[in-house]
Amino acid sequence: MNEKIVIVGAGVAGVNAATKLVDNGYPGELITIIDMGKDPYNRKPEEVMTGYLGAGGWSDGKLTYHTAIGGHLSKYCGEEKAMELMDQVITKFKRFHPKPEEVQCSNPESEPDFIKPYFGLRLFPVWHVGTDYLSEIAKNWYDYLVNKGVKFEWEAKVTAIDFENQIGTVTVPQSDLEHSFKYDRLIFAVGKSGIDFGKQLADEYTLPTEPKSVQIGVRFESPQHHFQKLIDVSYDFKLYRKFEDKGVSLRSFCTNNNAAYVAVEETYGDHSYNGHAKKDMRYKNDMTNFGILMEIQGIEDPFTWSRNVVSKLQHNGTGLYYSPSRKPSTTSEGNEVTSYQINNLDLVKEVMGDYFQYIEDFIEDLKKVFPTLKDDYGIYIPEVKYLSPEPLLDYSNLALAEWDNVHFVGDALSARGITVSGAQGVYVAEDTLNKLNINK
Repeated sequence: MNEKIVIVGAGVAGVNAATKLVDNGYPGELITIIDMGKDPYNRKPEEVMTGYLGAGGWSDGKLTYHTAIGGHLSKYCGEEKAMELMDQVITKFKRFHPKPEEVQCSNPESEPDFIKPYFGLRLFPVWHVGTDYLSEIAKNWYDYLVNKGVKFEWEAKVTAIDFENQIGTVTVPQSDLEHSFKYDRLIFAVGKSGIDFGKQLADEYTLPTEPKSVQIGVRFESPQHHFQKLIDVSYDFKLYRKFEDKGVSLRSFCTNNNAAYVAVEETYGDHSYNGHAKKDMRYKNDMTNFGILMEIQGIEDPFTWSRNVVSKLQHNGTGLYYSPSRKPSTTSEGNEVTSYQINNLDLVKEVMGDYFQYIEDFIEDLKKVFPTLKDDYGIYIPEVKYLSPEPLLDYSNLALAEWDNVHFVGDALSARGITVSGAQGVYVAEDTLNKLNINK
């Protein structure tokens, strides 16, 4: 048992893989995790995109518990195994939680009649960890891995990987110094900030890929009381509609309530928006926010198309905000959410083209379902999920066909949620343990 394992990315996928390995006796000294961000003791709350536990594990406390959302996990391992893998991820969050008894599961069962004429409503269980506890969870989890001997390289960027010779190059941006690393097994677990590099590798090695769709839209925000009758049914509600003949579907995404805040994400130098909710009622603001995301099929090179649209929806170095009646809200630190307020949506319609009409129609129907809403809302523009083309893999271990010691997980494999990302990491770790005849 002397395989040197390098994990690129300290997000939920990479951390779950490492934890599964060391839990089952794999020597931590043989595992190295490289990340562009910081460890949980030095990572600031606003450093959303890089660092220990990635974006989702640092700013979102909701673990979805269903195979129909967050990526096609069951495609690789089957429905029963997918749920078992997600159970393992949820158990780890409880394990490192300072108050595990506060982790609760909501499980709505019936779709209310008032929704049916306008939207579909996807109902599935969600485990609520609590955003306020994520920093403590991260520290507890990190300490465990360090004590097990796992080595971390922080604020370091992997800039090249030679699959043939099993060697990679790391650049430390602050010093412009480079060094190389060797590996026997590589787990490529980059987050959103590493998708460009994943695409570079796919192009360099002409990896066969499965094309992905565009995922783009806005972050919607309003006072919570307008949506309370739906929140009472499903806290993290998922409204959706589909236009199959147009290749377009829409869904509400990542709903936050009670102490709900809009968060700025910076990717590739541009701003986009997301949201999170605080568990601590000291932060209660009686607001609700959620993404309204379009999935658009059939766009050639969807990754480049999305990047281009996002870059055009910027002004003075930040994203846009539109509301018929409101001003941008504040962050949990009391600062106004970074955005540029626009008086009309002409620019957005010009950049998104006819696709934006789907979002406008979605909002108009929200007003019909929730009649008190009227113009008491705002939208932050854009919200985007960058999905690079998904490499074709061996479904049994998420390894590349030509290099069976290189595994893709997390955002690199188009996972769109904490639970699915973590489950992919566990899945790869289990395969490694099996190959080395280590009981798991």
